[in-house]
Amino acid sequence: MPERTMKLDYETIALVLQGGGALGAYQAGVYEGMHRAGIRCNWIAGISIGAVNAALIAGNGPQDRLDKLKAFWEMVCRPNTAVFPQALSGMLHLAPPSPLWHEWASLSNAAIATLQGQRGFFKPRFMPPWSIPQGDPGKASLYDVSDLRETLERFVDFDRIGSGETRLSLGAVNVATGNFRYFDSQDLALEGKRLGPEHVMASSALPPAFAPVEIEGDYYWDGGVVSNTPLEFILEYLPRRDTLAFQIDLWSARGDVPDNILDVLERQKDIQYSSRTRRGTDQTGARQGMRLAIHQALKKVPAELRRQPEFQTLDNFSCTKVFNIIQLIYQSKSFEKHFKDYEFGLLTMQAHWRAGLKDMQDTLKHPEYFARPSALEGVVTHDIHRKAKPKEG
Repeated sequence: MPERTMKLDYETIALVLQGGGALGAYQAGVYEGMHRAGIRCNWIAGISIGAVNAALIAGNGPQDRLDKLKAFWEMVCRPNTAVFPQALSGMLHLAPPSPLWHEWASLSNAAIATLQGQRGFFKPRFMPPWSIPQGDPGKASLYDVSDLRETLERFVDFDRIGSGETRLSLGAVNVATGNFRYFDSQDLALEGKRLGPEHVMASSALPPAFAPVEIEGDYYWDGGVVSNTPLEFILEYLPRRDTLAFQIDLWSARGDVPDNILDVLERQKDIQYSSRTRRGTDQTGARQGMRLAIHQALKKVPAELRRQPEFQTLDNFSCTKVFNIIQLIYQSKSFEKHFKDYEFGLLTMQAHWRAGLKDMQDTLKHPEYFARPSALEGVVTHDIHRKAKPKEG
């Protein structure tokens, strides 16, 4: 645990975690870098595996978070019956694997995940889903995730989340209406309710692998079906606040044009689940620029006119808050293919974790990234993998 907390001049320090299955270990590595630097978030938002990581962080004290993240990832990287996978990992430890060997091992781990599931996370249904009579949405899936509930109850203190110490927001989609919804610990507390394991599971119920989760009579799937990045919820929530957001993405919108069918499948996933995050931040900057322009224009309007309804509407829309978005985007490795989101091999998980830690350490080498933007800038973005210029608001 760091000796002191890093001082940052923002009302909200947010951690935004995208979905991406086994790639989520990258987010854990990023968090380790933040933890070691003394960066403390007061709002965490996640979708899918990002929801699980978010709950593990928000649902534990700062001194326990890394241990719980490591214990979780080391557990779920073990197949439900581990004999051959353990031998395979041992062979990889004996000698540095060639790219072809690593690719083969990665494929083997992904195949084992589909056949066996992962410890404490999911397992194949005893009866194939097409053999189960219709009428139970909770069983309409390839895998059973009842073990995940037990894991969450073991690793996450949901009473701590309910206390409001760290705000937690999890994205899911209503299966019947198609409407996106955020289960937010603060909003639920105002309703006299508590965010629990069912909300985390709903946010990570990606079909057809996982069944929808029932909450208060409605069924919910993984929020990544609609949008895989919860940044907008934090930036648009009222009242707006000066915000530093660490956006940890697991899929890169930019990539090479594929020239074979396996790379086509991988690239398709990258594009689909990246949720066009850069475009989202650009749009946030444009909106904030308009809000700032309206604020400046209204200062020139006589007070008696500003009391009229149309000017009051404009005044409510105006805003002078500032947003600093630091993006860390996982860079896919050469041995990874379209199955990288369900390749839970231990060595691959450790490589993802190290990549996240290194990216955060490299980000920390740029103290200018953390400076509060001026009101005239409005929104700025930073990314060590793409030296983006600050965007004026």
